[in-house]
Order: sequence, then C-alpha cells, then structure tokens
Amino acid sequence: MNSTNISLETKNIAHRLTQTLSAVEAVKQLFEGQMGIDQAVVRQLLSAALHRGGDFADIHFEYSTRNSVVMEDGIIKSSAVAVVSGVGIRVVQNDQTGYAYSEDFALKPMLHAARTAAAIASSGEVSLQEGFRFNELVPKNYYPVLETVTDLELVQKIAMVKRTEAVARDYDERINRVTVAMMDALNLTQVVTSDGDVLRDTRPMFRMNVHCVSQDGDNIQNGSSGIGGRVGLDYLKQADHAQILGERAAAEAILLLGAEQAPSGLMPVILGPAQSGILLHEAVGHPLEADFNRKGTSAYSGRIGEKVASDLCTIYDSGTIENERGSINFDDEGIPSAQNLLIENGILRNYMHDRISAKHFRTNPTGNGRRESYAHYPIPRMTSTYLANGDSDPEEIISSVKKGVYCQEFSGGQVDISNGDFVFVPTVAWLVEDGKKTVPIKNFTLIGNGPDAMSKISMVGNDFAMSEGIWTCGKDGQSVPVGVGLPTVLVAEMTVGGM
Repeated sequence: MNSTNISLETKNIAHRLTQTLSAVEAVKQLFEGQMGIDQAVVRQLLSAALHRGGDFADIHFEYSTRNSVVMEDGIIKSSAVAVVSGVGIRVVQNDQTGYAYSEDFALKPMLHAARTAAAIASSGEVSLQEGFRFNELVPKNYYPVLETVTDLELVQKIAMVKRTEAVARDYDERINRVTVAMMDALNLTQVVTSDGDVLRDTRPMFRMNVHCVSQDGDNIQNGSSGIGGRVGLDYLKQADHAQILGERAAAEAILLLGAEQAPSGLMPVILGPAQSGILLHEAVGHPLEADFNRKGTSAYSGRIGEKVASDLCTIYDSGTIENERGSINFDDEGIPSAQNLLIENGILRNYMHDRISAKHFRTNPTGNGRRESYAHYPIPRMTSTYLANGDSDPEEIISSVKKGVYCQEFSGGQVDISNGDFVFVPTVAWLVEDGKKTVPIKNFTLIGNGPDAMSKISMVGNDFAMSEGIWTCGKDGQSVPVGVGLPTVLVAEMTVGGM
C-alpha cells in the first residue's frame, strides 16, 4: 500500500511537522500545504461522490509511517520502514455503501475513486451538489505526545532490543531462544464529511513484545511479555522496560516448565486482572457491535433493556482512556470518541454503533466506526472494552474457591457471534485448592457461552487494571488496535477442558 507519489523528502517534511506543530496543524500542513489538498479540492471530491445522489459521503486521508526492528537468536533479523498513504471515499445511500480508494493524492485518481464509490452506492442521476461549507473541529486529545518513539534513531531502538534480549537470555540457562520485536508508527489522519465537518489527528503507536522458549529435556515451554499504547518517549523513560520485559517473559517460560496438566470438568474459574479482559472482548464485546445486531445474527440481538449478565457487571467501551492502545480522538467517520455504557448492573443498555447502524436503530453514533486504513471502509469496532471495578478483595475471591483454576494470561480465543459460545486458551494459570493458588497448570481451554458466563459472575474484585497495550483485533479482514481491562472476577462455574 505504499504510495509511489510520496517522495522521501515529503516523508521527512511530515516527520518534521509533527515535531514543530500541534497535532491538528501538522496534519493540515501536510495535506493542504504540502500536497495541495485544499478546500477547493475537497469540494470537488464531495461533489463527485454525491453526483448520483446519496445520503452521506466522507473522505478519509491517511499518511502513516511504520517502523519495526526484530531480533531473533541474537541477530537483528529485520529492520523495516513502511509508508502507507492514500485516500478512501465512501458514499452511503439507504443500506447501500459504495467505497473506493486511491494511493495517489493527485486530483484525477481521487476523482475517479469518488465517482466509483458513487456508482456503487447509487444508480440515479442528480445535479451536482452546491458548495460545501466546512467546519474545522478540534477534538480533545487523549494522547498528547510531544516526542514519539518514531523520533528515536534506529541505533537507539536496536540497543534497547539487544538489551532486552540479553536480559531474557541471561535469566536462566534453560532459556534457549529469545525473540524481541519493537514497532512504532505515526499516523496522520484527516476526515472530511459531507456534513462539512473536518477533523484532523496525529495518532502515535508503540508496541514491544518478547517471546522466550525454555527447554528442560523434552519439556519445551513458551513465555511472553509486552507493552504498548499511544505513548511517546516519556513513557520509555519512566521505567527500565528492557529489564522488566526480558525478565517477565523468561520467568513465564521457566514457570511453565514446572506446570502440571490441568484438571477438566465444570468448576469455578477466577479471571485475573487486566489481560483476562480478552475473554470479555471476544465473548461480550464482539456480539455487542451493532452491525451483528442490525442483521439479527448476535446472541444479544433485540435484547436492549433485558438482563444479560450478573448484577455485578457494568461494562464500558471507551476510546477516551489516555494513551491507551485502543483510544482515538475521533473515529474514522469523524465522530468524537466517547465512553459508552454497554451493560449496566447486568442490563443491556447499548450497542457500539457506526453511522449506518445508528441510523438503523434511530440513535446516535457512538464513535465506534473504525477501519484498518484508508483502503478499508469503516465498520463497528471496539476501542477499549472493560468491566468496571467491584467491591471484593482479590484475596477474598481466591480464598472462597475450594477447587478451581485461576487464569492470568491468554493467547486468545474465538466466539460464535450467533449463540455466544466461546473457547479460550489460557497460557498462564494456577490450580486453586482450599482457597489458595498452588501449582501452575497447562494444556487446557475455557469453554462456555458469553451470556451464560456473564450471568454466573459471583464476585468482582476492586483491583481493576487495563492490559499492557498489546492487543490487535481482527474482523472482516481488518485489524485495529484495541484495549481490554478487567478486575479479578469469579465465574461460579465454567467448563475447563483439560487432559
């Protein structure tokens, strides 16, 4: 998706702009000042997009730089720089959507994309739209980063990666393989709608992951750790992340060498804080995305106002958590980000909407219209989804369980949207016996149903935490960064699929 008409000099200009100007002004200078995409050009594009009719049109401009460094087996395996740039144009008429994009910012290919989107959305012929009046909106900035990780020189990034690898490898002689990956990105976004709204944003992103393999004879285990978010250099200076990440991944790999086979059957399951939120994301979050409910394919379709979870459950999706991986100042349809209440004390209150689903349900968009890039059309997606804090002490929750499992980390899972059935794979977990965590366990899955599991939540801890900022969510072939969060939670009964 590299745009061949963007020169290296333009890339350098874009980088300098973000260092010297505000986020909004940097984007305006890039697209309008450097690329000549002024109001006159935008008017032509909107007129072309709506020349066959249409209820609504929007234009999504993007210029992103993405950098990565990967070290494996003590060697820098790759160091890459990618530029992703282009414009996506959408036309919506009733339930029909037309979408087309161009990798070229020249007027002719952009107009071609606008007319293509118009032809897909409508077969009618109407007179051209008259002049559009634009309102430049300045959204609240939930990730005010003065210096991005992109500002680091490559030699500095490599040094941090090497040190992290050395810490992990030196942790224990049974660590025989370490992989460290660092990624940073800077996305300059401009959204213009046929309502006349113009929104601009500079979206930083950072992620660092460590993966270790431990071996003791024929026993081979894996451990991992990671951090990330819409953070800058000040975040990297707050702690010795190389030491922390290296030790954490290696310690996990060594811990699992002594893990026992998990039991199986129906039993209480304790979900640890932070990363266990991925179960909430999959089992509850996806089924509450409004496109599934508009089509009637979700287990939660038509259930607004009904009890769908325990009284202890209040669940939000929020794009407004400062520096969180899933946060956005506005969504990819130009709707300001918000904190959206989904479930309140067990009662379903709302879905996550884009413009199309909001119109269908006769409600307001919730700021959840998201896309992977300019080459993708927006659809309802989560931002950061979490279950709110409860009143129970985490130790009290553990001590209440006679025999069960405590799950701390997960490799992921999957859910059947239509009925809510899910399967998840814990990677770090313990057996709980007589109110205490005893031995680490391995090789098992959690099997259940979203609404059923939520109704069986019997205790919610007071130790809420967001995950480390490492999750990426896939849907309809599109990937977007998301956040998950949870306090310690006790599910009274769930199927543990052990050996």
